[in-house]
Amino acid sequence: MFSRAYKLAITLPPLLWVALFLLFPYALMLAYSFWSVSPTQTIVHSWNTANFRELLSHEVYRQTLLRSAWIAARVMLFSLSLGYPLAYLLSFHAGRRKNLLYQLVIIPLWVSYLVRAYAWKTILGTDGVLNTSLQYLHVTSHPLQFLLYSPFAVVLTLTHIYTPFTFLPVYAALEHIPRNLIEASHDLGASRVQTFWRVVLPLSVPGMLAGATFAFVLSFGTFWLRCCSAGQAGS
Repeated sequence: MFSRAYKLAITLPPLLWVALFLLFPYALMLAYSFWSVSPTQTIVHSWNTANFRELLSHEVYRQTLLRSAWIAARVMLFSLSLGYPLAYLLSFHAGRRKNLLYQLVIIPLWVSYLVRAYAWKTILGTDGVLNTSLQYLHVTSHPLQFLLYSPFAVVLTLTHIYTPFTFLPVYAALEHIPRNLIEASHDLGASRVQTFWRVVLPLSVPGMLAGATFAFVLSFGTFWLRCCSAGQAGS
């Protein structure tokens, strides 16, 4: 057994790191939300709820917030629908190729966010790969306008970007499932489907919740910032 001093020595540094670089900035941002801005665009340290009242009183803000939540919810569902089967395949059926396939999944994280977003613009644009192929095959006679600058394009792009973030915690949860529980389930006469629903899926719920949270929060923040930027530019 490790001593109390050893446990404190190995847990205190990461806790301090999280508190200093994660919790403290969040607390500072929360405090700023209750402060006001003067006509000269300086922060006035007077506590009030005017910012929140303005957020809820303007229709454009409410619509943007709800639209962002709806976009984020769809991205979360699609990312989880793609990430969970992939994580299950790698964890239970990949065999010797597990490490290779795992690296292939996380390679997109090495590429810049903007590069991946513009890649989809190249694919879905009026002169992009998809429209050009459809016209070449005589499926359509003109470029499809709805493929780009639409909720469909936003959901598709964000799903591609954030699926690895959903995959990683689900894969970690599946990897930590004791394999003897699955063997015991088979020994007791359960089929593969029953084993999945009664053993694997319940034990992987924490990973699913973490992955779904990542996908929702990241996509919600991304689309909210884009909408706010578009609204400011339009005004």
